[in-house]
Amino acid sequence: MEGTDPVNKKLTAALSGGAVLVAALTGCSSSGGGDKGPDPKLVAWAKTVCDPLPAQQAKISGAFDALAKVAKDGPPKDVQKTDSQAFQDLADGFKARATTLSGAGAPPGVDDGAGKQQDAVKKLTALSAAYVDLKKRVDGLDTKDQTKFASGLGDLSDRMKTVAAQYDGVITSLQNLEKGDVNAAVTKQSGCTKASASPSPAKS
Repeated sequence: MEGTDPVNKKLTAALSGGAVLVAALTGCSSSGGGDKGPDPKLVAWAKTVCDPLPAQQAKISGAFDALAKVAKDGPPKDVQKTDSQAFQDLADGFKARATTLSGAGAPPGVDDGAGKQQDAVKKLTALSAAYVDLKKRVDGLDTKDQTKFASGLGDLSDRMKTVAAQYDGVITSLQNLEKGDVNAAVTKQSGCTKASASPSPAKS
């Protein structure tokens, strides 16, 4: 087992260290909107975006927790199985988020709302695809050869640098979408409030 555990810990650190915060996913920050409150149409849009969030966030957080736990020890087959499932859950979670935002459409009454919404959907979809790719890569690792397995995890960790950059792009895009009245609207939604109260992805 020597050589595998440190590499897998490095992989998990790359994954969980750059995890998207609930606030970035939802716009559930503490800053408020205007005194008049957000437009009712925007509040309705926010409800569409926020209602599915707790389940999506639970899947994403659960995946990061699984990656953190398997990094501690375990035979290659167990590491592969857990990592594979976690990558699939992350792919599904971010794809669901993209689908929700796509279905909600542009936030009404927001300057360049359509452009901001479409950019967020595009980046979330790309992030989901990146996790699908990671799943394929980990599924292809040779668990019978310890040296090859450790080397494969090292390559996977290097690949995560690209995924981390995509993560940053998602955060920036969502924060851009969440500004002003959009933020005021989503903070009124119980789905966003519940997600904000849920545990954050484990840090390595």
